[in-house]
Amino acid sequence: MILPAEKELRAVLARFAQARMDHDVRPTGYTSRLLEDTTYTLCVMTGARTAEEALRTADALLEQYAGRSAVSVRDETLAA
Repeated sequence: MILPAEKELRAVLARFAQARMDHDVRPTGYTSRLLEDTTYTLCVMTGARTAEEALRTADALLEQYAGRSAVSVRDETLAA
């Protein structure tokens, strides 16, 4: 799996969350399609088959990104 850029992953997660809320609050054909589209995008981006699996994978990726940021900040501090 090619790892998605953190910024792109966060953007898709935000679109998914908004689509999910919109569909839960007032379901229409439009909100259903939007939720399906964002779910598909999130699944493709994370290499998952279900929304639940995609969300777990996205969480793990975000933890990895946070770990890298912490390491690079620590390295910069030590180099100073």
